[in-house]
Amino acid sequence: MSDYHARHIIEALRSGIPSRAVGEYFSEARPGMMKKISAHLEDLRERGKSSGMLFTGRYGEGKTHLLNTALSMAFSSNMVVSLVSLGKETPLDKTYLLYQKLIANTYLPGSAQPGFRQKLEDLTQGSSVSSELLGYAAKELETDKLYFLLKAFLGTSDEEERLAFLSDLEGDFTTSSIIKKSFKRVTGNTAKFNRNFSKTKHCMDYFYFMSHLFRQLGYEGWVLLFDEAELIGRLGKKTRLKSYVNMQAFLQPDAKLERVFSLFAMSASYAEDVIDKRNEIASAEEGFAEDPDSRKAAISVLNTILNAPELAPLTRAEIAKVLMSIQVLHGEAYSWSPKLSEESMMEVTEAGGYLLRSKIRAAIECLDQLYQYGEAGKIRVTELGEESLEEVPELSLDKL
Repeated sequence: MSDYHARHIIEALRSGIPSRAVGEYFSEARPGMMKKISAHLEDLRERGKSSGMLFTGRYGEGKTHLLNTALSMAFSSNMVVSLVSLGKETPLDKTYLLYQKLIANTYLPGSAQPGFRQKLEDLTQGSSVSSELLGYAAKELETDKLYFLLKAFLGTSDEEERLAFLSDLEGDFTTSSIIKKSFKRVTGNTAKFNRNFSKTKHCMDYFYFMSHLFRQLGYEGWVLLFDEAELIGRLGKKTRLKSYVNMQAFLQPDAKLERVFSLFAMSASYAEDVIDKRNEIASAEEGFAEDPDSRKAAISVLNTILNAPELAPLTRAEIAKVLMSIQVLHGEAYSWSPKLSEESMMEVTEAGGYLLRSKIRAAIECLDQLYQYGEAGKIRVTELGEESLEEVPELSLDKL
């Protein structure tokens, strides 16, 4: 690992900001949970089976880190990844806004920045991929809007129209009049939609189309990562119920969602604070009394949350392993050789509390002091980075 890459990971850990690089480096944590996720990704890669999963965890116990590790695993399997945090700007009850946010945060394998517009711009009229996509859009979706849009996009040379169509595919939906006008000029025929497209009713067509598009472009699948799903609990009752119904479409996807794996991270307190205290199951039965499909979907999701696997607190041995890895990484980042014992690393992080992220930051602060001053608290190191048994005045980590 280069000094720059190691320093990037250390700075991310120091700030407490989730990082893809951190998720890749510490990919061995939570072996039980990672085995479950790996099985879903294998089903996606080997059998093309779409699926979904939800897990819970306490605050600061590594939910976001686990999502970033899943992202790295998906990339290594040549899968497209979308990563979003649910909330007011990314509401699960409105699929058209959810789609827009997901597409804006979609990464092709190995890409540092989101986006795949260039792949769309490279589509050419008459190519095998374009012809296949046109056939799919015409026959397999609830509406045929995307067929007319794609046909117009492939045929027009007007830059404003092409931009409008690209933006539409990214969730900034254009008007049907622009599509019809362009289609008429390109083909000489009139575009007659089988039904008027409504973003509130037919947005799943876009999810279906994108999952098919990524497959046609040669990727093994599309992984959707949803962080902070517990924020659903801050919504009103009707909005929460609608969110549960929409969540079911990703946890138990139908056949039209091709090679898609959805992973939701949620606070472990959601079951008690929301489902139990607000009697969500009874609310779903009452709210969807005349809509049995929605009622079944919402209750299924609530039961999934109640029975979701939870991130268990790390054992002392697991924490020690992480801290010793931090020591190695700090040495690579700043070109020195700290050689603290496992006992010392555990001791200096005791004041950091029970949260793993706090222990990591305490360990980094200690290593920073040792690197700069040769001593931290009761620890002193020699020029070789080894611990000295000589007593030194205590230096509080809080004074950094």
